[in-house]
Amino acid sequence: MARIVVLGGSFGGLTAAFELRRMLGKRAEVTVLCDDDKFVFVPSLPWVSMGSRKASDITLPLKPILERKGITFIHETAKGVDADASRVVSASGEVPYDYLVIATGPYLAFEEVPGLGPEKGHTECIFTLDQAERTSRTWNKFLENPGPIVTGSVQGVSCFGPPYEYAFEIDTELRKRRIRHKVPIVFVTSEPFIGHFGIGGLRNSKLMMENEFAERDIRIITNAVVEEITSGELKLKEGTKIPFKLSMFAPAMKGVPAVAHLGNPRGFIPVDGNYRHKKYRNIFAVGVAVAIAPPEQTPVPTGVPKTGYMTVKMAKAASTSIAADITGSTPPEGVPIDVVCLMDMGNTAAIMKAAPVLPPRQESDLKVGARYKWLKIAFERYYLWKIKNGLSALP
Repeated sequence: MARIVVLGGSFGGLTAAFELRRMLGKRAEVTVLCDDDKFVFVPSLPWVSMGSRKASDITLPLKPILERKGITFIHETAKGVDADASRVVSASGEVPYDYLVIATGPYLAFEEVPGLGPEKGHTECIFTLDQAERTSRTWNKFLENPGPIVTGSVQGVSCFGPPYEYAFEIDTELRKRRIRHKVPIVFVTSEPFIGHFGIGGLRNSKLMMENEFAERDIRIITNAVVEEITSGELKLKEGTKIPFKLSMFAPAMKGVPAVAHLGNPRGFIPVDGNYRHKKYRNIFAVGVAVAIAPPEQTPVPTGVPKTGYMTVKMAKAASTSIAADITGSTPPEGVPIDVVCLMDMGNTAAIMKAAPVLPPRQESDLKVGARYKWLKIAFERYYLWKIKNGLSALP
């Protein structure tokens, strides 16, 4: 019986575990090792930060879900991976494997910008549940005595969507409260133009996002290098200083320490078209952990986003390859990953499509409409239902 260990209990890890159990049945022993004991629907974290969702609305306990599917769950932190010996080193010992799926998500590199981050800096973040809940508390306190807001993404960021959502959501909420005129908003980004998103933009994204920010009276600063953040002030490398009473910024990402030694200088894992490690053939990586080269060199460094949709696609491809190895069948040839993304915009929403995610593309589009907000809400409920029932067959 093949021993398969999956590191991570989010989109990539759970999809891989469910798919491998479904395809291999009793031919494999599947184990999920994760430092969190619950699944968090990450796309809803901006809503948590605004108070429209609670933690209980978007989380599910991992242990009962996995055990019902015959998958072993280990609630521990991975300390390292000995790839030559095929074993994971955890807090309590070693877990041997025949195949390893790395779906760990990112390490958030706040330390790369002085003053960045909620714990040791002066900015909020909404990339984890704890951070989003903290941002919600900060927001409620801010409303008692509002002032300038600066938000966006520092240099090296690859996940641009949440800052866009946050900017649109705070604008909408402030207008509902009739205090928007008291709050100047500045959106600072390392992107070469608004609507770039780390993928070179979509067919009409630049124009549509420029118009959207203009209509909302949100000032834009692109090609920005954030040099330092102090209490109440953000300083750009070219000398501009921006005061704030509330700031939320996306940090750059790196590979998590436990697996970073298997990757490139940033700790991301080099893989082939089937998401197999280029050196260790029994190791696969999916999601944020994967190394993807940017489609172009930008004036300020940007990374390529790896959305939940992309992560699920990667996990299914990796699982199919592992199952093919174990059953002696031929794995499918690797195919470029496409992306569909729903972005909340407060009073409306956008749907973005890119096939494949990096240019040149067959399809590239961005559409805005109220119906996409309802679609995002429906997708949240659908995906939580799917995870609760251990399903992975649908994208």
